[in-house]
Amino acid sequence: MDEKQEFIMSKQMFRSGTSIGANIHEGIQAQSKADFVSKLGISLKEASETSYWLVVLYKAGTLEETIYNSVKLDLGEIIRILISTIKTAKKNIEQ
Repeated sequence: MDEKQEFIMSKQMFRSGTSIGANIHEGIQAQSKADFVSKLGISLKEASETSYWLVVLYKAGTLEETIYNSVKLDLGEIIRILISTIKTAKKNIEQ
């Protein structure tokens, strides 16, 4: 892989990774519970995309294994928290 391809993939991972937090932050100021769930749903999708780019960059040999494993663990925790929060918020909407 050349430097340009690596830069493009790294940039994609940066965009999706930072979008996770941006959408969570937006969700905090949501206009309704449904809007909150929607924003967190977008964050979850962005976390999934970030996971994809992480694997691609690792398999391309541009990430060291220790960095890959650390980020993968952190991202997995973020995904689990988002899933749990979304489930709880949806239950609260139904009540």
